[in-house]
Amino acid sequence: MKAVVLLSGGLDSTTVAYLADRSGHEIYALSIQYGQRHERELEAARAVCDALNVAEHRVVSLDFGNWGSSLTGSGDLPTDGGNSTIPTTWVPMRNLIFLGIASGYAEVVQANAIYVGVSQVDYSGYPDCRAEFLSAYQQAADLASKQFVERGISIPVVAPLMHLSKPNTIKLGLNLGVDYAMTWSCYEGGAEPCGVCDSCRIRQAAFKEVAEAQVG
Repeated sequence: MKAVVLLSGGLDSTTVAYLADRSGHEIYALSIQYGQRHERELEAARAVCDALNVAEHRVVSLDFGNWGSSLTGSGDLPTDGGNSTIPTTWVPMRNLIFLGIASGYAEVVQANAIYVGVSQVDYSGYPDCRAEFLSAYQQAADLASKQFVERGISIPVVAPLMHLSKPNTIKLGLNLGVDYAMTWSCYEGGAEPCGVCDSCRIRQAAFKEVAEAQVG
């Protein structure tokens, strides 16, 4: 079996890559360089691919410069832990575009599934990280697929973290043998995590909760 894994190099996508590997899939990793200020995550993705000895790691380049997001522009990154509004780090239609590329790649390499690390529990309010979105996307992807139209064979999008909190995702990954030290979550592009952006704050809080649970 083959699986395309959308791999950013972050905590969630790395956990999903290990889960796909443990499930017996041959991994075809897909990373996107889209002008993100934290391109440092691509180095992490390469480290994960080396650790898993993936069949192929393809990096696709897109230009999302000034795409209405603080991840691709010069705006300030949120550090307040979020609120009821969608944060400025949301990249418009990013997951829709990335999944479209993944579906095409999966059909080319004859993959049986596409793995993605989205969650609607710890998702910062992004609309394209919800189960409703993935359900609608699956229908569209099937209708756009040559093999589905001709032979009725769908390539399912698998989102195993959809209903998991970040601490539970970390627990899953540790059980799978993930070395989270090689992953990157920070939205800044420095040599070390900034520790104050929302992504860093969510990550730190999750690891703290896991550590406290182990002590308790």
